[in-house]
Order: sequence, then structure tokens, then C-alpha cells
Amino acid sequence: MTPSVRSQARPARRSRPVTSGSLVAVLVAGIGAAGAGTARSDTPARADTGARIVAETGLDGNDVDITVDSPSLGKRVKARVLLPENWTPDATRTWPVLYAFHGGQDDYTSWTRNTDIEAWARAYDVIVVMPEGENGSYADWYNYGKGATPKWETFHTAEVRQLIERNYNAGARRAAIGNSSGGAGAVTYAARHPGMFAYVASLSGVLSMRQPGVPAMLMFTNAGNGQDPFAIWGIPWADDANWKAHDPHTLAPELRGTGLFFSAGTTGRPGPGDPNVAPWDIGLLSEIVIGANNKEFKKRLDQLGIPHTAHIYGDGRHNWPAWVRESEFVWPTLMKSIGAARA
Repeated sequence: MTPSVRSQARPARRSRPVTSGSLVAVLVAGIGAAGAGTARSDTPARADTGARIVAETGLDGNDVDITVDSPSLGKRVKARVLLPENWTPDATRTWPVLYAFHGGQDDYTSWTRNTDIEAWARAYDVIVVMPEGENGSYADWYNYGKGATPKWETFHTAEVRQLIERNYNAGARRAAIGNSSGGAGAVTYAARHPGMFAYVASLSGVLSMRQPGVPAMLMFTNAGNGQDPFAIWGIPWADDANWKAHDPHTLAPELRGTGLFFSAGTTGRPGPGDPNVAPWDIGLLSEIVIGANNKEFKKRLDQLGIPHTAHIYGDGRHNWPAWVRESEFVWPTLMKSIGAARA
């Protein structure tokens, strides 16, 4: 997908020493590589794959950055976790959870850097998880039929989910939101794992991967990220079965019962808050394609009779000003879908 165009950066999150009330600081096994913290004798629960939390860095309030040693990725990556003010590590209750996925050429700090997601989260009794996604296209890579790492889908839907549920009291009521490739990832995950999410929201995500011209755009974008574009889903048409298996348009029947919101621009003109850029700016041109793509996805859902909310607007670049507006609009619906009460 096209890169997420960054808006003016917000103040960096302040880190603090991890206190004794936190779940984990730096485990004895990971002290050498994980950074500052305090060793604890207890070991956090692992995911079924053996993925484990090897470090936790405290931020403002109860919020933390965790480092996950992931067998599915073959390396360590981070996730940012926003915890409610009333959260405690020894609580007997669980909390509903929202996963926020970032776009291309960005990282797990994207949502806190570009939006007021911390304030949105604090208004509700909810856990918010923002995992690393790199430029992994939210898929277990095909790798010419050989599989193996990286397995981003397994990392997000199994490893991170299980670690958050087993160590931070996240419950089974889940929703997801994402921008650009993260939006496509949220909808794809919902279709490939029916029932995992009560509601998903896509902001300018490609939701019809096999639409004419779109495979070429995806291949071009991933090649520009320095990747082998054929390693992710395979070669278009030659490996069409694998493309179909990751295409929200093809998988649409599996979305019945999941709440759906998706939005995108259509005109290729700047919208409110967008920079004054040339008409050939990639952020404008790509949104034309994505807007048409979202229209095609909406047509598919209408044919299937699957309820959804689509906001196919006019002016708007492929960047954060539009995504912030759309996020603020859909946030109360996301919270209601998982039973997150007002704080």
C-alpha cells in the first residue's frame, strides 16, 4: 500500500522506570538486549508459539511499550499498550480491547504520534494495543510456497493477542482499526478469523486486492519498500489462490456478523487540513485508486446483503488529517461494539 504520510509529530511519550506494580520490567533472560528496567523473578505467560514478553518500558500512567520475542517473525519487535487508569496487574476482571494497526513505512508509535488516541482511550474503560507491523502487509508471507518467516498475521492474531490476554487481562471482546495497509489488515484478519473481532474499521485501506490495476500498485509499493513483492502473497494470477485467500473482496461472506466501517477519498484533491501539494502527489493519486477500490468492496457487500457503514468521501489525501476525522467519527461505535463503558 502507499506509505502513510506523516503529519506534524506530536510530543514524544515520556518513558519512566518500570515500577514493582508493572507486569514485567526486563526478564532475567533478556536483560542484556532489552534495555533499562528492573529484573523480576516471575515470568509472564507465553503465547502458544513460545512468543514471550522480554521487556516492558513504562510510559505515562499505566501505558507501556512491550518487546516481544516472536518465533513467527524470527526476531524481537515492540507493541505499545494503553491500559485503563483502573487497570492493575492482579485484577480478577478482564477489559475489552481495541487493536490499532499502522500503515506502510511506519511503526507501532504511529497512532500515538499522529492522533489523540491516548485521550480517546482514556475516555473509555478499554485496553488499546498498537503492535509493530513494519511493511509486512499484514500477512504470513507466501515465500514462493515455502512459508516460514515473517508471519505477521500469526504474530498479530495469535502471539500478540495471547500475550495481551494472558498477561494484561484483555478479554475476548475485541475490535480493530487501521489506516492504509493497517486498515486492509484489520478487515482481512476479521474475514480470515470470523468471530475474532466484533467490529473493524478501515481508513483508506485496499479492500479489493484483485481489482484490475491494484496488484500492480501493491507490487510497485512493496518493491519501493525494498522487498521482494512476490514473496508476500505470491505472483499475481500465477498464485491467485493465495491472493484470493487474503482478499477482503473475495472473503466478504466471512464478514457476515462482524461490524464494518470503511472510508476513503475519491477526487484526488486535498481535503481539510491537507498540505497544498501538486496534483500528481502520490498521496492524492493513490487515494483516487483506493476510493474506487472501496466502492467496489461496498458493491460486493451490498450484493451479499452484509450490513456495513461506508464513508466514501470526496476530497482528501492519503494521510492523517482525513484518518483522524474518520477515527473520531467511528470511535464511539468501536467502543460500543465491545462493551467499553465510559470511564
